[in-house]
Amino acid sequence: MEVEKPFTGEVLGTVPRCTADDVETAIARARVAQGTWRRTSFAQRKRVLLRFHDLVLSRQAEILDLIQLESGKARRHAFEEILDVAIVARYYANTAQRHLRSHRRRGALPFLTAAQEHRHPIGVVAIIAPWNYPFTLSMSDATPALAAGNAVVVKPDSQTPFSTLWGAALLEEAGLPPGLFEVVTGAGSQLGEPLIGGSDYLMFTGSTATGRKVAAQAAENLIPCSMELGGKNAMIVLDDASLTKAVDGATRALFSNAGQLCISVERLMVHDSVADEFTRRLVERTRGMKLDAGLDYRAEMGSLVSGTQLETVREHVEDATAKGATVLAGGRPRPDIGPYFHEPTLLDGVREGMTCFEEETFGPVAAVSTFASEQEAIARANASDYGLNFSLWTADAARGRRVAAQLEAGTVNVNEGYAAAWASVDAPMGGMKSSGLGRRHGAHGIQKYTEEQTVALQRVLPIAPPRFVGQRPWGKAMTASLRLLRRLPGVR
Repeated sequence: MEVEKPFTGEVLGTVPRCTADDVETAIARARVAQGTWRRTSFAQRKRVLLRFHDLVLSRQAEILDLIQLESGKARRHAFEEILDVAIVARYYANTAQRHLRSHRRRGALPFLTAAQEHRHPIGVVAIIAPWNYPFTLSMSDATPALAAGNAVVVKPDSQTPFSTLWGAALLEEAGLPPGLFEVVTGAGSQLGEPLIGGSDYLMFTGSTATGRKVAAQAAENLIPCSMELGGKNAMIVLDDASLTKAVDGATRALFSNAGQLCISVERLMVHDSVADEFTRRLVERTRGMKLDAGLDYRAEMGSLVSGTQLETVREHVEDATAKGATVLAGGRPRPDIGPYFHEPTLLDGVREGMTCFEEETFGPVAAVSTFASEQEAIARANASDYGLNFSLWTADAARGRRVAAQLEAGTVNVNEGYAAAWASVDAPMGGMKSSGLGRRHGAHGIQKYTEEQTVALQRVLPIAPPRFVGQRPWGKAMTASLRLLRRLPGVR
């Protein structure tokens, strides 16, 4: 199966076109390896993950080139993947034992019942990873699963398989036993069903439409799943915001990875009192952005990943302008730089009835609008089927926290576009509404890959009438006991 180089449209390389039988073989190998891995100590797993962390940082030039070549993104945005994978590997190496340790729980009857909660590895975790962040969204979802004692089978997107394959090789170089991290390459339409059917847990990142289908397959197989799906994310610039910082932040929030980022911003809302000055500065900044296909840090924005993605962006811009929207900056493809390049684009006058008003463009296109009050901004930001990541700008931290708490999104960044919440890996990250199920990062990001078990020990008396006591007097005694417990402080 050929893999294209977005910068030029040429063939980058080939990978096997795997079949359902290959998926079955990969899962079988993973199960055998996991039987041993689940019995290893947290200290052993920690050593592997920290060694992986060190190798990612020391060998970053290799993976940066590879990410750029197969995804088309600018190097500065590829570097975000290096940071993410290293941070997540280090975090779960150091916290897995704490997040998964056994706990004493309150028993049914004080002194008579002792209860403990344990967490066991769930087994084989399937990861279906997208093309937009191919290293991050395969490796950073895999490392907590491995830290919890599981095996992993990854199906990378057919457009970007090499970053995952490179990561698999690096994990084994770091000491991960063979078979624990399997990669199957090919079309999701052919491999998705056998992968879901043979695994014990599914981690999926992709569009909401595909996520609904994948979730149905997981439900049919009665396996749990976690999903990060689409977003139509909003950025709100309040009247007291630093315009210099907000313009810089907007540039990152709107155009990182050419807008091909689930947590990037496509709806930019600015308070009336600062809208003219803010928009003037942002338009100037957007028009001056450097687009380039080089394997260095000069480019501020890279290419779209494919002709299909470019066509989607073109259709959304053309539909909006045909229905009355105005192009403030950009608006055109740039074939002079590469086949799938498109200018960073700002639109004014986007309204209901235009495709890009509600649908996710997933490209370097954002709609600019104004608002008159906090409550208007909050209501408009929340008026979406999606709720993944919002951005809020204000000089008043207390005001920022108060407004952020009213926004219906899984993460809200105050005075940042997306990086602050995403990189705070001790806190959960995920979407509300149609933007996903479950969370990655934090305690939930590793506990989801485990099965919870309660072990309860009953002492002296059973929770049933003794032979010498009838049911009626026993029931009265239990009723009296419950009333007494109700009055005792500290008893739940």
